[in-house]
Amino acid sequence: MANSGNVAGGHKANINNPNTSEESKDRSRQALDEMESSGEVGGRDASKNQGNVIGGHKANLKNPNTSEESKQHSKEVLDDMGASE
Repeated sequence: MANSGNVAGGHKANINNPNTSEESKDRSRQALDEMESSGEVGGRDASKNQGNVIGGHKANLKNPNTSEESKQHSKEVLDDMGASE
């Protein structure tokens, strides 16, 4: 893809858009997973400071304004990183 960073950014924006259908969000998640698997873009947390990633996910778990789906994702990421609360 010519500018895979912009494409990935568009998919991420779609996932976070409250006006987008779950079907559309699922397609964007799948597209991002495929882009990451093929090496077109790094993983969602690939180049970020691991401490910041952990802190962000822990904060998400305590945020009353985030969805249960988002909290479940954060819990899974923390479990995968060995940083569960």
